[in-house]
Amino acid sequence: MTETLARLEATIAARRGGDPDASYVARLFAKGTPKIAQKVGEEAVEAVIAAVAGDRTDLVGEAADLLFHLTVLLADADIPIAEVMTELDRREGLSGLAEKAARTED
Repeated sequence: MTETLARLEATIAARRGGDPDASYVARLFAKGTPKIAQKVGEEAVEAVIAAVAGDRTDLVGEAADLLFHLTVLLADADIPIAEVMTELDRREGLSGLAEKAARTED
């Protein structure tokens, strides 16, 4: 599972400076953070719609789209997936309610 994300992250990094006419990833980067973030939002909404509809096949596809676009957004922010995994590891074993309550409001 993590090998798949590592390969995706490497592919995105390799295509980051590519030709926007030849690479969807390069096109996203060329359009900038707002467009990348918009795509993450769109895919999240589509995943929610598929989940509410109970459509497993669509949910799997939309979840893949969401993970892909989120990985592009993380790369755009120079945040490696390993950093996100470290945060998930830190949270492991914590009650979700306790972890949320421990966060400070900005």
